[in-house]
Amino acid sequence: MSHTAELIAVGTELLLGSIANTDAQMLSQGLAALGIDVYYHTVVGDNPERLRAAVELARSRADLIVTTGGLGPTCDDLTKNVLAGCFGKKLVYNAEAEERCRAFFQKIGREMTTNNAQQFYLPEGAEVFQNDWGTAPGCAFQGEDGVRVIMLPGPPRECRAMFQYRAKPYLEGLADGVIVSRTLKLFGIGESGMEALLRDKMNAMRDPTLAPYAKEGECELRITAKAPTEAEARAKIAPVEADLRALFGHKIYGADVGSLEEAALALLKEKGVTLGSAESCTGGLIAKRVTDLPGASAVFKGGVVSYTNEVKHGVLGVPADLLEQYGAVSEPVARAMAEGARRVLGSDIAVSTTGVAGPDPDDRGNVVGLVYVAIAAPEGTVVRTLHAGNGRERVRTMAAHNAFDLVRRYLTGLLRFED
Repeated sequence: MSHTAELIAVGTELLLGSIANTDAQMLSQGLAALGIDVYYHTVVGDNPERLRAAVELARSRADLIVTTGGLGPTCDDLTKNVLAGCFGKKLVYNAEAEERCRAFFQKIGREMTTNNAQQFYLPEGAEVFQNDWGTAPGCAFQGEDGVRVIMLPGPPRECRAMFQYRAKPYLEGLADGVIVSRTLKLFGIGESGMEALLRDKMNAMRDPTLAPYAKEGECELRITAKAPTEAEARAKIAPVEADLRALFGHKIYGADVGSLEEAALALLKEKGVTLGSAESCTGGLIAKRVTDLPGASAVFKGGVVSYTNEVKHGVLGVPADLLEQYGAVSEPVARAMAEGARRVLGSDIAVSTTGVAGPDPDDRGNVVGLVYVAIAAPEGTVVRTLHAGNGRERVRTMAAHNAFDLVRRYLTGLLRFED
């Protein structure tokens, strides 16, 4: 099983900044979960000489090379030709690739052009990865020097699926045993604070290993173990997870869960509780994030984007005297917004956000990053005050994070309501 990898993304559009290299992020995460260390990321334009030089450098310092892009039908799709040449392999015709390509074009009602024929040729001896999400197949082969190569298409939708359903099983089949990972998601602690508590423990661990990751406003801890069977690997992980849960307590909001909203939605469904939202500074971000998830309609009643005082008062029923006395960015208004949303939308609980996203303070002198997030429930209303820093996107993200965290804490009995 390869243990060091280099990713080579091929495409001049990446160098020009026309598109972001999201494939690299996805692949690094996927390979890390398999216990494969990614040491280098390389981006090369559609130039055969520069790609050849990048491949030769990669094979000198990694035993797995994963390329993305350059497998299509156009003249600048040169990845297969260059990689085959570097490893002394001929490109050979693959009848199944042609058959699948013709079927693809017939299905979408378009004529297949002659330049698609170059997609039917793959390095001799390669394992072909069928592409059910596009026309360009991927492949994998091993060079005489022991270096393995995996070639995947560049479009993110295709690349993600091809890695998940083609490359990942291929790599798992090479392993002597299994590698299992479990990711704990944390909210309410920073990366530096988390790492300070775990540094000695992480440095001492060999199997399982423990790795921290930071995301916008939250953190992850990935536990990875290797064993002959999955059950044995999970048995290694279990005591480490138990120790971490004892250390971080309710800051851990889930294991192997995608996001705070995913954790909140699962709890809403489990408890049979409906949710509504009233948003000012987040501008509908809470509603978007929850409705991005399948099955949200079962528990999400809807949301009100109350960006102006007129809507806060006219739709949510926030008393005019509260708006006049305290201003829109205040604890009393956040409280009234959540309670108004719960009433207007007919939901069991409701969350609200109001704050200063910036770039300037508001007309009452409230600083950028000051946000109030509230949750209204049958037991009462709780308001959380945030100082979310600078940058409109960060302020909105942190406000939404905290709204979902309040939902999670309410549904798990962690919130304390005033008497």
